[in-house]
Amino acid sequence: MFKYPDLDPVALSLGSYTILGKNITLPDVHWYGLMYLLAFASAWLIGMYRARLPHSPLTRAQVEDMVFYGAMGVVLGGRFGYVIFYNFEAFLEDPLWLLRVWEGGMSFHGGLLGVVVAMLLFARKIGVKFLDLMDFVAPLVPLGLGFGRIGNFIGQELWGRVTTNPTWGMVFPNDPNVARHPSQLYQAFFEGLVLFCILYWFSRKPRPRAAVAALFLVFYSVFRFGVEFFREPDAHIGYDMFGWMTRGQELSIPMFVVGAAVLIWTYRRQASGVSR
Repeated sequence: MFKYPDLDPVALSLGSYTILGKNITLPDVHWYGLMYLLAFASAWLIGMYRARLPHSPLTRAQVEDMVFYGAMGVVLGGRFGYVIFYNFEAFLEDPLWLLRVWEGGMSFHGGLLGVVVAMLLFARKIGVKFLDLMDFVAPLVPLGLGFGRIGNFIGQELWGRVTTNPTWGMVFPNDPNVARHPSQLYQAFFEGLVLFCILYWFSRKPRPRAAVAALFLVFYSVFRFGVEFFREPDAHIGYDMFGWMTRGQELSIPMFVVGAAVLIWTYRRQASGVSR
């Protein structure tokens, strides 16, 4: 079995200082927060490069505003999504829990909806077609997802199911009595690196409108659905449909349906002679 590497979730401890006679303790800087910064930085860098392509709907000057809108969509949508999809009962008992983001709880599916809303607002602001903007944004997302999963791994959260396989099992210090799948790393690889390579290759030349964004929905949902078989379901939810399907798998099904439907629609539209 693999042993979890000696990783401290705290990247930097700022310590305590006496200022004007008062002892002030600064908050620790966690790796998970730094991974969010890396995610937004990677989106900015890839966006700046893609803005130079002839078929880009954005200029380089507009990329920074786009990343800001996207960041707000990720944070707000991710929090609202977690509350609605995964812990709505806690919200009903304590509505202010929604605002206590430091207690944890973010949802990818909620973050995706937040980004969609943010991009809809941004597209209207700068006067570009919404679907063209989503095609531009889709390849910017996967590496950020990968960084986020690495942050989960360092923080020993959202880990995998128990396994007896000596090839894949890992013992986490927070649960030293069993070996588990390091499912965070599986997700970082498939939802991060592999998905990025697919979308980056596919978007190198002009495609039918909405095809790139639709491909993101299809492949993310497939990867997420598969990895969920190795990921420990949320303790307060467990398994939903059929006694084996997790909440993450349920939420991935409509993603796949929408993505596949849009792909079929956009290529049929192209085949009928409709231009982008």
